[in-house]
Amino acid sequence: MTQHDDNSPDLLEKLGDSNMMLSDPSDDVRGRKVVDTHGEMLGHVSALFIDKQGRKVRFLQVGAGGFLGLGEREFLVPIEDVSSTTRAEVHINHSRDHVIAAPPFDPELTTKYDREFFDPYYGYYGLAPYWAGRY
Repeated sequence: MTQHDDNSPDLLEKLGDSNMMLSDPSDDVRGRKVVDTHGEMLGHVSALFIDKQGRKVRFLQVGAGGFLGLGEREFLVPIEDVSSTTRAEVHINHSRDHVIAAPPFDPELTTKYDREFFDPYYGYYGLAPYWAGRY
């Protein structure tokens, strides 16, 4: 992976690792259940990835499976895949099986999240990346 300056516009950062805050605290979906298109619970939102330059949330990190935090797997879901939210849930436009088959994500393997890193996730979910001209 190419090394980048921490101020590069190509980098996304976990909201919890930044000095940024959501303008409306009720928009913070971390900890909420993630529900698939069939109404099945997939997991919970464990983190939010933000575009510091655009000042927008771009990805949800979803933790699923495991017991007491052991064996939990993490998945990335583009924010454009969210269909609705409630006080307790985030609803997405894909099935549990689709999310589970997404490109692998292990937060322990990298700390530099650039456009190249996220591009396969947009393709997998059939969405145009936010940096594309047609976004």
